Order: sequence, then structure tokens, then C-alpha cells
Amino acid sequence: MSLVISISGIRGTIGGKPAEGLTPIDTVQFASAYASWLIQESGKEQAVVVLGRDARISGPMVEQLVSATLCAMGVDVHLLGLATTPTVEMAVTTLGADGGIVLTASHNPAQWNALKLLNGLGEFLSAEDGEAILNKARSNDYSYADVKKLGKIKPLEGMDVKHIDQVLQLDLVKVEKIKRKKFKVAIDCVNSVGGIVLPQLLKALGVDEVVELYCDPTGEFPHNPEPLPEHLTEISALMVREKADVGFVVDPDVDRLAIVCEDGSMFGEEYTLVAIADYILSRTPGNTASNLSSTRALRDVTEGHGQSYFPAAVGEVNVVNAMKEHKCVIGGEGNGGVIYPELHYGRDALVGIGLFLTHLAESGMECSTMRKCYPDYFMSKNKITLTEGVDADALLEKFAAAYSEYEINTVDGIKVDMPEGWVHLRKSNTEPIIRLYAEAGSSDEAERITAQAKQCIKELVK
Repeated sequence: MSLVISISGIRGTIGGKPAEGLTPIDTVQFASAYASWLIQESGKEQAVVVLGRDARISGPMVEQLVSATLCAMGVDVHLLGLATTPTVEMAVTTLGADGGIVLTASHNPAQWNALKLLNGLGEFLSAEDGEAILNKARSNDYSYADVKKLGKIKPLEGMDVKHIDQVLQLDLVKVEKIKRKKFKVAIDCVNSVGGIVLPQLLKALGVDEVVELYCDPTGEFPHNPEPLPEHLTEISALMVREKADVGFVVDPDVDRLAIVCEDGSMFGEEYTLVAIADYILSRTPGNTASNLSSTRALRDVTEGHGQSYFPAAVGEVNVVNAMKEHKCVIGGEGNGGVIYPELHYGRDALVGIGLFLTHLAESGMECSTMRKCYPDYFMSKNKITLTEGVDADALLEKFAAAYSEYEINTVDGIKVDMPEGWVHLRKSNTEPIIRLYAEAGSSDEAERITAQAKQCIKELVK
């Protein structure tokens, strides 16, 4: 069993003993700590929380535990039921709620679930707020409401429709242009909430025909739910067989978007944001941001439009902070996470689809041809297991010194920018490992940079 508690929330495998998996006791404890923090933060006697979930099998059970706990703390609950993460985020501000919780383990397999916590802006919590909740959970620093002050559960439908309507109202989503192209679109929604909302969205966008793959929200994931190329062989074959123009794949909570070309090839998860940023920047001058482990192609495209790119530490909240600080018009993460501030500050596959289809319609290109318009970079992702007693922070400092001839970024671990590519090292806060990402203009060069970095670490450990 596994349980990971961090400033961004709590996630774990269902079952097992308390503190070893995501058990009812752990769920109630953490929901209580969040509610206590929210009551203090809002200054309200009766705070309000939006609660939504993806379709995984444990969802109804966890939903009942969390909603009942919030009520026991004296918090009112807007219960959305099955809803995407970005829909819950937007519902917080639409309803004027004080916070939100999304029950989803994102791309993790079906045995996992999690509580993702939102503030009153419908955004993920800051490190400071997350730490405050952790402290409450550790010390049981919360108390439940008396019988006359219990919260109420208010089921709420239609927020997905409102979400779609707001996507359609964006100036840069051109519904009429999409309609004229008579697109045939294939989708893989891994039997989660995307299967409810994506067909509605595509119909509203004027897509001529939608070919659905795994759109029954049963929570029975038919393949690994992380939208990586090795997990998308079925939709790749479907694209060619059905002669579809473009394919869209989302993770269980629909905040990541992968694109499949008409010939069955992968557009590349890293390039979802790149292509959409290219479209946005061609219409709206401004800056961009992504995390340090995302492709260099976004910087290239941004600078090609005469604008500035800003790197951020890994984590959606860090990218959002960078976007706000530098007034970015588009940003996100290389995992297919698109953040478009004109709609809201959260990764959102729905707005990604609307913007990408408009870009594809206006370009007049096939999807695979569009992909060739962007710089080719290849990424290598690795983990290095540390032996007991190794000081990860000291090791990273020594690594930076060994690469001191190059540009060094220490915002999040150590990132070394070289003419031929980059390498990024980050220590894990939960495991004795260092994550090592490298990128270059060819897979061979990316592997060479990776091998060189691994050898350097090996010698430094000695």
C-alpha cells in the first residue's frame, strides 16, 4: 500500500491500514484539517466548498467520506459528482465558494485516489497554505460543529455545460471556422469523466463526426491512464482506420491533453502547449511560462514571436505564479497541461481542444504537417536511486559546480542549459531518488547528455 501526504494534498492506494494507504481514517483526518484551515482563512462561520470527482471506482466512497466530513465541520458542500478538475476549479469562482476539493489521482492507476485542494480562487494551494493544513492534520488541530451548525450537501448539475459555454465564448475559439472544416475527431477518454464532457464539447464546437474510444465513465481504465505514446496504440490504429483528422486523449480528470495526428503518429505531449502557444502568440502578444522540465520548443516559439519566456519550478502552482508575475498570455506544463488565463488559471484540456482545433482549422494543414512546423527536440526521463546516507542537496551543489561553465538555474533543483541541450536534476521529497530529465535535438544527443550526467553523479557520490 502507498500513501503520499504533501502540501498539494493527500493521495494513496485504497485499502490497507491507516497511514499506509488512503483509508477512511486518513481521508477524514485530512478533509477535517482542510475544512478547519478554510474556515479560518475565509473568516466565515459557514464556509462553502465545491466537491467533484473523476470516475474511478473508489470515487463514490471517497466522495461520501469527504462530503460528510465537511458537513461535520460545519461546511456547506456544492456536490458536482462526476466533474473534470478544471470544471471544479471554475465552479469555485462561478459559485463564489471559499474553496474546492477534487477527488482524483490524475494519471495514476485505478487503485489510487487523492484529494486535490483548491483555494477561493479555484487554484491549487500555495506551499505556505499546504503546510498549514499538514500541521493541522499532524496535530489533529480541528474540532467538529455542534448539531445546529452542521453543513449541508447541495447536489449541483450543469457546471460542465457552463464550462463548455465559457470555452465557446473565448475570442480565440472560432466555432464557425471549425464547423466549416467538417472535422472528424477521435477521442480516448480512458473510461472517466472526459467521456461525458468531450463529446458535448466537440458537438458544441461544430465537429462533424466524433469517434469515441473508452468514453463510458465506469472507472475501469482499459489501459494505463497516463496519456503517453506507449499507452495509446489503440487510438493510433483507430485514427488510420477511421480516417480521422485529429485525435484527442485526456487523463482521468481531464487536465492533460495529448494529440494524435491523422496518420496515427503522436503530435507529442510536450508539443500540445507549444502549438497552442504559437496560435495564441500570433493573435495576442505576450509572455509565456512553463516548468523547467518542459521542452525548449516553447522558448523557441515564444522568442520567434518577439516575446519572452519564463521558466518556473515544477508544479502547477509555481507555473501559475510565474504567469501572474510576468503577465503571461499562455503557459502550462510539458505533460499536455495548457493554462489559458483568459478562461482561468488551471490546466484545462477543454480549452486546449477549442484552441487547437481553431489553430488547425485556420492553418489549413493536416495535423502531422503542423507538427513539422515546430522545432524537434527529444527528451530522456530517468530516475537515479541514491544509496543510504547520500546528501541529495550537497550532491546537487557539487553537480552544479561540475557544470559551472554553462548557464545554471537553481529555481528547482539544478538545470544546466548547454548549446546542445539541457539537463535538469530534482530530488524527490518522498523517495531517495533524483529525477534526471535531459533534452536535445536528437534522441542520441539526449541520451549522451543523460549518460554524461549519470557518470558525473556516480563520480561525485564516490
